[in-house]
Parts: sequence; C-alpha cells; structure tokens
Amino acid sequence: MGFAVSRQLRGAAQRNRARRRIREAYRQVREQMAGDVEMVVVARPSAATRSFPELIEDMRRLAEALARAPRGGTARA
Repeated sequence: MGFAVSRQLRGAAQRNRARRRIREAYRQVREQMAGDVEMVVVARPSAATRSFPELIEDMRRLAEALARAPRGGTARA
C-alpha cells in the first residue's frame, strides 16, 4: 500500500496533512480491503478539504470495487 499526494496541493504541510488523512481513512477500512492487492492511492487536492467521514466512505467504495474486480491473469488467445 502506498499513498501519494498531488503537487497541485501547494505546500508541504498541506500535502502531509492530506497524506495523513487518507492513511487514517485507509486504516478505518483496512479489514474490508482485499489482501492480495497492491495499490497506490493518489490524493487529489480535494482530500485536504473533504470531511473525514467522506474520505472514509470513499475508501469503503474503493474496498467494495476491489472486492468485485476479477482476479487472476487468464491469457486470451
């Protein structure tokens, strides 16, 4: 799991705050995430201004989408 913040969010303090917020939102829903997935979450500038419950809901939707996503690499001829 990796967390990145867009440089569109000006100032290191702003980026660090957004990164801490998305990291904590992830911790809230970590149990729901698929264990066999490697991903990087890229926070956009709105991550700094959205309410924390909205960030958690976004993470929950991500977890649900990952759970529905097909797994495995089947080769097609």
